[in-house]
Amino acid sequence: MTNAAPAVQPERISAPARAQRRILRVLVASQILSGAGLAAGVTVGALLAQDMLGTTSLAGLPSALFTAGSALTAVAVGRISQARGRRPGLAIGYLTGAVGSVGVITAAVVDNPALLFTSLFVYGAGTATNLQARYAGADLAPAGHRARAVSTVLVATTLGGVAGPNLAAPAGTLAEHLGIPRLAGLFVISGAAYALAALVLTLWLRPDPLLLARAVARAQEADAAADPAATEASDTGEGRGGVVLGTLVMILTQLVMVAIMTMTPVHMHDHGHSTAASGLVIGVHIGAMYLPSPLTGWLVDRYGRMKVAAASGITLLASGSLAALAPGDSIALLALALALLGLGWNFGLVSGTAIITDTVPLATRAKTQGLVDVSIAIAGATGGMASGIMVAATSYPVLALTGGALSLALLPAVAATAYRR
Repeated sequence: MTNAAPAVQPERISAPARAQRRILRVLVASQILSGAGLAAGVTVGALLAQDMLGTTSLAGLPSALFTAGSALTAVAVGRISQARGRRPGLAIGYLTGAVGSVGVITAAVVDNPALLFTSLFVYGAGTATNLQARYAGADLAPAGHRARAVSTVLVATTLGGVAGPNLAAPAGTLAEHLGIPRLAGLFVISGAAYALAALVLTLWLRPDPLLLARAVARAQEADAAADPAATEASDTGEGRGGVVLGTLVMILTQLVMVAIMTMTPVHMHDHGHSTAASGLVIGVHIGAMYLPSPLTGWLVDRYGRMKVAAASGITLLASGSLAALAPGDSIALLALALALLGLGWNFGLVSGTAIITDTVPLATRAKTQGLVDVSIAIAGATGGMASGIMVAATSYPVLALTGGALSLALLPAVAATAYRR
């Protein structure tokens, strides 16, 4: 029995540390692929609906539908991950997104709006799964490095997310050669990207990060020599207040980001800009959503979750103000506004995710994270749907200013939680 403790120690520390490095590499590969997949709906979803329906008022519906679809998928992925592990949950989510992409292509070919909207709902599974993957990166990470682990997974989405929208023109040309409407070309790429992401996870996400984290936790509980790392999950948690704050931060940032992002391509199209120009601006936006993640993760771990969450609200206000004041013919200013929009979202997502992961125990972590992401997806669906209606009734600048003002609600919420601590 005297040799038992040394045998357990490497299993608790060294093996999980090696596994974490491998897990992050696999997640990075899958996120690069899935980043290209999620770009299609953002870039041309609204334009497809506008082209089919002949009206701008419902141009926000595609965004609302695929974010609503992501809400349903977030529950499913969370429950599957809770029961079976991260690998099957994420792989099934990406495969569902690929099926939705095929449906969108079919709808465009037969010019069927009902099939388009149904398929966009299914396509939303890819968006939910892409976000759920960030939790897998944090399962085995120590408390002081969780935000950086989350950011490593998020930044990988940048490569695919930036490349995807800028493939709009060549993808459209390819689609025309295949007898598919030009606007549906990006969904050909998204279907293949989501399918490949599912394959990568199925083959190589081993060991499963959530299952291994549970095994490590059980080993720590069984160890009579109380290892301080065994209590790290509760060292930084804020209890129920932490769950509420983390969720609120991510809900508001998602609502504001989706609303402004959804109507920007339509706003640019109405001012005579090409699809390639819209793709460039959205590419800059998606890059800003994910590329700063390593810095954001370091800031969250170094200076605290609360300060970065507050910075999110201020950055989103700056974005909304600039988008509202930018002339419609200025691609540069719109790109800068959308870059700030992405950065504010990134601040909110990384800080909110870290708060949730700190607070929720392993026993219920995946299920709770899935439910949190449902709220985020519903907020995105609301923002997407309301954005088209609001722009049709008022204007794009009014939408942008409203979104920026709404983001300021984060400041009193952060202050109230910090005061209770």
